Amino acid sequence: MNTNSAGAPLNLVLASPRGFCAGVDRAITIVEKALEMYGAPIYVQHEIVHNKHVVQRLRNEGAVFVENIDEIPEGSHAIFFCSWSFSGSSKKSRET
Repeated sequence: MNTNSAGAPLNLVLASPRGFCAGVDRAITIVEKALEMYGAPIYVQHEIVHNKHVVQRLRNEGAVFVENIDEIPEGSHAIFFCSWSFSGSSKKSRET
């Protein structure tokens, strides 16, 4: 049992149900829908969630997570999220 500095027991309360925030939930849905609409591979800018099980499931379904826009073959379907940006990605993505 854990105690605080005064020696009293600590109570840990977990929220129920626990899940992803709305933004992460939406990002996962976007990748899933893109895979349904266009098939694999779908290139995704950075891993969209800090959950190795979700990332691996999306990889198994055909998502390819990249850190550099140069990793995306020309003509491929790609998803960019506004919270991340590649250096020069908007210019390069317009060119391809």
